Amino acid sequence: MKVFGVIVLVLLATAAAVADDSVLPIDDFEHGLRPGWEEKRFEGRTLYEIVPEGTGHVLRATSQQGASGLIYRMAYDPKRFALLSWRWKVDNIIASGDATRKSGDDYAARVYVIFPHWFPPKTRSINYIWANRLPQGEHIPNPFFANAVMVAVESGPQKVGQWLEETRNVYEDYRRIFGEEPPEAGAVAIMTDTDNTGEAAVAYYDDLRVWRRP
Repeated sequence: MKVFGVIVLVLLATAAAVADDSVLPIDDFEHGLRPGWEEKRFEGRTLYEIVPEGTGHVLRATSQQGASGLIYRMAYDPKRFALLSWRWKVDNIIASGDATRKSGDDYAARVYVIFPHWFPPKTRSINYIWANRLPQGEHIPNPFFANAVMVAVESGPQKVGQWLEETRNVYEDYRRIFGEEPPEAGAVAIMTDTDNTGEAAVAYYDDLRVWRRP
């Protein structure tokens, strides 16, 4: 999917610095989408909508042969705010999805951090994916854009239909993947996409935040 170059151009605009707190909330979706989210369409459109779930609300993403994402621009230091947390659930994985092939580069759910560079080809991102076949814990370069690395946080159908809480140390992941200190982060994004496989997927997201250990 040739979407990363477009995202890069979006992020070259100056992002506002965030406050120096221990927790940087992104969204819990209890009052709709927080101001600051931008929808970017690439091939068709993924429908993002706030829906009731239990005693609260969550973000539901429905994709049918399309790809669009939600981008929340926030400039912060990943060394100081190293942790990214969220909850997610998927109704299905993508049967023909394969992170190693362009034709299989679709994911029922992904949350990612973007590290913009003034020269777009040097922009990097870490994509935390619910993988279709890539084993849990493994990471590989995206088949369209090598500086976008796909990390399999979950994989396969075993936990389909279950809410899962995830926490990643983005600072350590960046150092492990790219072999150097990370630059300033520029955005956090969400995407459910099915444009390459032509399939359909439904995913739910909630409680996104960036934080540092006490």
